[in-house]
Parts: sequence; structure tokens; C-alpha cells
Amino acid sequence: MSNWLMVVGLEHYLVLSILLFSIGMMGFFFHKSIIMLLVCLELMLNAVNLSFVAFSHFSNNISGQVIVFFTMSIAAAEVGVGLAISVLFFKKKKSFDISEVEKIKG
Repeated sequence: MSNWLMVVGLEHYLVLSILLFSIGMMGFFFHKSIIMLLVCLELMLNAVNLSFVAFSHFSNNISGQVIVFFTMSIAAAEVGVGLAISVLFFKKKKSFDISEVEKIKG
């Protein structure tokens, strides 16, 4: 097997991270469901986490991995709050459509 297939460099991780972040950003702007917005936001956070871990690995510095733990805790809190708001929104409007949010301003 060729040796160039076995080498995965920093640029590969960064390209994958950019690709995941772009998919998440496109989904965040074009979906109207609250659940899909949360999923796309998680995808963007995980793309950033991937780049932090890649930089941490290739620079032999553990601070990137520590930042990932903080990001993961923020993401967990965001999902908890987001799902609670989604459940309350669904109870009131019987829909997850984000365009219905404009109607409940009060």
C-alpha cells in the first residue's frame, strides 16, 4: 500500500472541518424547523471542535483539547435550553416551524 494514503495531515482535518461547518451553516440558514436549527448548530460546534483537536494534536499542545471540553459543555447546555424552548413552542403552536415565532411576540 502506498505511503501517501496513510498520511493524514492537518490540512485534511481542516478541510473536513470547513466542510462540516459549511454544511451546518447552510442548514442553519435554510431550515425552518427548530430541531433542525439545533442539529445544524451542533454540527457547526463539532466542526470547530475538530479543528481545535487537530491543531492541538499537531502542535503537541493540550490547550485545544481543554477548549473542546468547554465547547462541549456549552453545546450540552444549549441543547438542553433549546429543547426546552422547542417543547414549550410545540405545546403552544403544535408546530416546529420557526416562522411561527414571529406570531408569538408579545
